Amino acid sequence: MVQTLAIISLIYASLATIIQQDTKTLIAYSSIAHMAVVLLGIFSNNIIGIEGAILLGIAHGFVSPALFICLGGIVYDRTGTRLIKEIRGLVLYMPIFTILFFVFSLANMATPLTLNFVGEQMSLIGI
Repeated sequence: MVQTLAIISLIYASLATIIQQDTKTLIAYSSIAHMAVVLLGIFSNNIIGIEGAILLGIAHGFVSPALFICLGGIVYDRTGTRLIKEIRGLVLYMPIFTILFFVFSLANMATPLTLNFVGEQMSLIGI
């Protein structure tokens, strides 16, 4: 029952993430999707799934607050908006910040060689 609810929330949060225009809302929905994978890993009753859930929880604890600080704090403070289509040209004014934000975004998308990727893979293998 819990795994069914986690899969439903994973699908719903992923679809809701795709259509978002506000950056803070986008990060929030992607966090919900990550936590659904953590829940699936915890309730897999498999050591690989539980270890993957722990790794994904730790990785999420680093990446998600970093993205909230980057977008909700720094970008909103500088531009006055959180809409994706209005935030352009940041690389011209803040090149180092843009690289850092790009690295955190890749980690949030679970790109290979990141802890999010390892945690999601282990959680899904455990299922």
